Amino acid sequence: MQKMDLLVGIYIFGIIVAELMGAKTFPLLTIGTFTLNASVAIFVIPLLFTINDMVIEVYGAERARSIVRTGLFMIVLLMGFILLAISLPPSARFAGSEEAYDSIFGKSLRITIASLTAFALADFLDIFIFARIRARLGKSRLWLRNNASNFVAQLIDTTVFMFLAFYSLDRGFDANVGFLVSLIVPYWLLKCSMSVIETPLVYWGVKWLRSDTQK
Repeated sequence: MQKMDLLVGIYIFGIIVAELMGAKTFPLLTIGTFTLNASVAIFVIPLLFTINDMVIEVYGAERARSIVRTGLFMIVLLMGFILLAISLPPSARFAGSEEAYDSIFGKSLRITIASLTAFALADFLDIFIFARIRARLGKSRLWLRNNASNFVAQLIDTTVFMFLAFYSLDRGFDANVGFLVSLIVPYWLLKCSMSVIETPLVYWGVKWLRSDTQK
């Protein structure tokens, strides 16, 4: 198995898991009366940005962009097949579970569009920032460009998704902003923490990938 093929497979796995299962949230941290809830996708989203950075460092920005485009195409295909699957009538054996099936896979179009838009903007931005920092500083300070690009990209990802998914048109701007900021800030800080924790993985992954190119 080629290492790059395995990495692309893990990347596709991550975005499909995030798309299919990311709607579930769980209580992550409680401080006094405040509870921070996180999507189960928090375990895979930072990994996608880590893979981006590994690929840029070894194969260049264009290769990373190609993987992102492939991932976006897979999401579109997944959405299309889900729409087909839930529109087909069930056989008699599965008629009793049809409502649950449709409920699980038939997420609202708004949430899906918000997720797809945020993912596209954030991933391409992550690649752009990482590549620009690398062009200025050279091959040193991988930890800096990894985390700097991730922090900014994750902020865009979180902000765009929250606004598109949860902005209420029947409420005023101030009420919306206050509510959305209360969601965005802790969730973004959580993603930043995950990025820092995964920094050693980037170093290991780059070394792992380069072992193939040096043969």
